[in-house]
Amino acid sequence: MKKSEIPQDKGSLKSANFKELCYAVNENGEYTTAGSSGWTPKTIALNNALQEINERIESAKIRVLNNQTSPIEYYMELHKMDITILASYVGLWKWRVKRHFKPKVFHKLSQKILQKYADVFEITADQLKHIEHGN
Repeated sequence: MKKSEIPQDKGSLKSANFKELCYAVNENGEYTTAGSSGWTPKTIALNNALQEINERIESAKIRVLNNQTSPIEYYMELHKMDITILASYVGLWKWRVKRHFKPKVFHKLSQKILQKYADVFEITADQLKHIEHGN
């Protein structure tokens, strides 16, 4: 893309007075960097992704409040993780993390296991037991 063709559409970057660094070809045919205030298709895609993330967080919150899952799933979604990432952070097998999503299993977890999750989510073990701290 030529430097003069870099998109400068209005978007969240423009309103926040930020520029995205892009590589482009200058008048001499050499690669250089330039700032872009946004590109509408990219802005739409990012907004859709953020909306989906927020919907997943809200869905997990509702399931916790309805006692269908444990707060671990809610905090995992809130921190934009998946089971594989969470399992690696807490040092447990994925099947164990999935099992800890079950409210009956969650309520029987040892303080040591709860603390592992709390450390990953940067909250206390007591906060892990309740989702209102994640709002």
